[in-house]
Formats: sequence, C-alpha cells, structure tokens
Amino acid sequence: MVKDLVTVRLAENSDLDFVSQDGYLSKEEVFWKIKRKECFVLSVDGNLAGYLRLEFLWSLVPFIALILIKERYQKKGYSRDLLGFVEKTLKNKGYEVLYSSSQADETIPQAWHRHIGFEECGVINGINKGGVGEIFFRKQL
Repeated sequence: MVKDLVTVRLAENSDLDFVSQDGYLSKEEVFWKIKRKECFVLSVDGNLAGYLRLEFLWSLVPFIALILIKERYQKKGYSRDLLGFVEKTLKNKGYEVLYSSSQADETIPQAWHRHIGFEECGVINGINKGGVGEIFFRKQL
C-alpha cells in the first residue's frame, strides 16, 4: 500500500485564492494574514487539501479562526497533520497553549476538538446569529 505524500507549510501569496475560499475574510485581509505567517496549507499528493488560519486574541494568544479540510480528504487524519505542524510552529515561537471554538449547535466540530486533544474551557452564550452560543477549547502545546 502506497502512503499519501502529505505536506504542511506556511501559506504563500500563490495560495491566496485557496485560503480565502470560505469567504469569511476579504482577500485583502487573508493576504495580510499570509504576510504575518498566520495561514497554513495542507497538500496531499501535491493537491491543496486544507488550510488553517490563526488569530491572536489580544495580539498574544493563538486561536484557530478557521480550519477547513476539503470533503474528499476528511476523516483520513489530515487535520491532525495540519494541526501538528501549527502546534510545532507555535511551540517553537514560545507559545504554550492554543485556543479554538465551535458553535454550541455544531456537534461534529465539538467532537473533532475533543478527539484531537482539546479540552472545553468556556462558553459565551448568545454570541452567534440566532442566539447560538460559542464553546471554547484549549490545548496545551
């Protein structure tokens, strides 16, 4: 059995369309996140398969703003590869913890967070559209 060739790296300018496809941020905002080394891409056999964008709460605390794995690459462990690279990068920069979140009505993302090693650490009620809360997660690096 041939194992897939998986690579994870910092996003480059040429990845702009790919790492902005979710539409949450403008291309200009994503461009600046690429420049600030806050975007990471996952490739499988040379094909872009996923990405992760960071935010920094209070400019100090790393937070996963978005992780997206294309549907055909989901449930194959690739998110672990992507997250592992991000964790190593952050740890090498001296960070000790990584935060993330999921809407309270999104059971699949919540299960993913727990499966990948995050622990629930808080909730903000009513923060999302329709009054849906946001569950926050923390992972030691």
